[in-house]
Amino acid sequence: MKKDNRLEKKLARKFLNHVGRQNLVAVEELGTVRGAIMGNPGTRGFFEGPQFSTDEKKKMMGEIARRLSLSEGTRKFFEYLIGIDAVNRLDGIVESAVKLYLDYARRAKAVVTSAVDFPAEGPLADRLKTALKKLTGRDVDIEYVRDPSVLGGVLVQVESTMFDSSLKGQLRLLKEELIKG
Repeated sequence: MKKDNRLEKKLARKFLNHVGRQNLVAVEELGTVRGAIMGNPGTRGFFEGPQFSTDEKKKMMGEIARRLSLSEGTRKFFEYLIGIDAVNRLDGIVESAVKLYLDYARRAKAVVTSAVDFPAEGPLADRLKTALKKLTGRDVDIEYVRDPSVLGGVLVQVESTMFDSSLKGQLRLLKEELIKG
């Protein structure tokens, strides 16, 4: 069953409207704070549990903001989340904020998976970026992943769309064609 994440999307929009729709630094800060809070069970429990007051949580957030050198906008947004008891929604908020940022900035994110290390720079990478830009109509940020189980070729995922040019994928298509007749 798919989780209803309307609140996370609403809060992500509120964050980006507050700090600036194309503020990549703020989106990265949001992810950094998520890692600091959600990555540590003790800290996560502190912010999500009822045993500490809102003021104590805001004071702790101020200390985290100081140590991470967060911008004022990001710090205030986290204080807002504490005030409405929504820190437990942080994973979904960050995910939604990244998607919204990419949308506002007219960018897309692609994950390229291949059996060998794919060159992040050079003519092959440039051709891939150009092809993905034509396909999506957006500038594309590419993350390269090495997976030895991919048999020749590459798998490219852009948002929710998968392009399979691997040998395994081509063989699967050939099998389907042969079965059809």
